[in-house]
Amino acid sequence: MSLHLWWLYVTAVFLISATPGPNMLHVMTQSIAHGPRKALATMTGLMSAVLLCLIASALGLGALLKASPRLFDVLRYAGVAYLVWLGIKAWRAPVGGDETQATHARSVRALYGTGLLTGLANPKLIIFAAALFPQFIDLDRPFWLQLAILIASFVVIESFWYGVYALGGARLARWLAPANRQKLFNRGTGLMFIGFGGALLGARA
Repeated sequence: MSLHLWWLYVTAVFLISATPGPNMLHVMTQSIAHGPRKALATMTGLMSAVLLCLIASALGLGALLKASPRLFDVLRYAGVAYLVWLGIKAWRAPVGGDETQATHARSVRALYGTGLLTGLANPKLIIFAAALFPQFIDLDRPFWLQLAILIASFVVIESFWYGVYALGGARLARWLAPANRQKLFNRGTGLMFIGFGGALLGARA
């Protein structure tokens, strides 16, 4: 693709990725709970989900979901249930010393798994990619090479914003040291996850 077209794509993805959503909120909360280094496992899980969705979209799953509202609804309801579960879990999260013991006990595998499931909870990403990619692909040039460039660019930009939110969470963790602030943050986070679930419930293919 032309350099001009690639820059348009990079700018669009940069702004879209910067927008707070379930993935970025999950990165920030895990960084607060475990620190940015251990939250790398969460970020890896989220990025694995993004890659799977982008590749699935390129292979035609986006078009299939668009043409099969029932299949999309099944995935959507599963995603809603998971996001609401995350919200309830965040709302009821312990604070103070109990929280410290609980969060440090989580394994890297568990952090990766929650990141992967959170990333896969939104089937709209597959349809979004199916709608976005064709706008930036030149049909007169090699398709798969262009697609690889688009996916690689998406991954780099998304990873950058994961890092930004993780570092922001690490700084916010100091402010959240008092138990009353932890409780307020947990409940606010829980409501946000439930809100994301509600937004997904109203989504259409």
